[in-house]
Amino acid sequence: MIKCLGCNLMILKKKTISKDKIRNILLIQLGDIGDVVLTFPAIRALKQNFPHAKIVVAVREKARELIEDCRWADGVISVIKEKRTIPEELFYHFRFFMVVRRYHFNLAADMKMGDRGAILALCSGASQRVGFFAHDGMLWRNRVFNRLVLDEGYPGRHMAQYYLSLMASYGITTSDIWPEHIIPEKRMTQARKLLADEGVPSDRPMIALQPFSLWKYKEWGIEKYIKLIDWLVDTCHVSAIITGSHEERRQAEKITDTCKGHVYNLAGKTSIGVLPALFRKCKMFIGVDSAGMHIAAAIGLPTVSIFGPSSTDDWAPRGKQHRFVCKNFSCVPCKNKGCNDSGISRCLNELTLEEVQKALEDHMKLFP
Repeated sequence: MIKCLGCNLMILKKKTISKDKIRNILLIQLGDIGDVVLTFPAIRALKQNFPHAKIVVAVREKARELIEDCRWADGVISVIKEKRTIPEELFYHFRFFMVVRRYHFNLAADMKMGDRGAILALCSGASQRVGFFAHDGMLWRNRVFNRLVLDEGYPGRHMAQYYLSLMASYGITTSDIWPEHIIPEKRMTQARKLLADEGVPSDRPMIALQPFSLWKYKEWGIEKYIKLIDWLVDTCHVSAIITGSHEERRQAEKITDTCKGHVYNLAGKTSIGVLPALFRKCKMFIGVDSAGMHIAAAIGLPTVSIFGPSSTDDWAPRGKQHRFVCKNFSCVPCKNKGCNDSGISRCLNELTLEEVQKALEDHMKLFP
């Protein structure tokens, strides 16, 4: 057991890395899209430390385009979750792992603490496998890794720094610790066409709003978004665009159908690769703790984020161009799935329109 004082890590297993032997690296991030964006600094650190190595990132299929467009990644392996019969499932996994083995990985790093990533690290054939220690992984999962890291954390530590800490256990660091996403021109072309096709006027500045999250306990409420958008359109003379997934499009329609005007429903109209380009055309992002918030921050767009039970220290974008607003309750952040895991968050239900408007007014003074 080795204590790494500089980064608050406890290295429970240690295997010395030989950098000159590392030619193919598998970085596994099977979390949500926001997790993938926050892993960009770790990908950058690998590329800076292993400039001649091939870096392949394994993600869920829904995040594939982000890695395809990531300037530090050389390839992507996507995990597709869908309903299959047992024979179909066996054939899918056989073919999947055959593809993985063709890369001849030397190093595999798993960013999460689930079973799927551990299995993928083991089946990759990499001789060096690094992962975070999981307290419930004593039976078999922790044994997969020959370098096991217990991250003890520290006050104010962001999730991007947490993912970087796995690399830091190997002495792999970067001075650029915050996510950055460079948008390819082809995506900008797609975004311009989408805006034209949807009739969004080019002579008004745009503000992007993402009212929705995978987790309903993080949402603020459609009625308050309707009032907020009408206020923004009237006072700032902007067009408001609603973003989200295809499944959220009907909810977005409730907003656009009720607002007075100059609001456009683009939920489900963009792929995850085009979404950053769409945000690039906007002057600000407003939304809940979601993938959209992380993507907007990664391209340098000013953001105002609406937070409830999740931790702003862990998840809110950092920097003067970003601001968050949340209720000043003693229980915030509880980090639960709503009050007592009920799926309902009182801290969001009682966050008023006036409180969000005040945060926006203050932030817009910095970014008019």
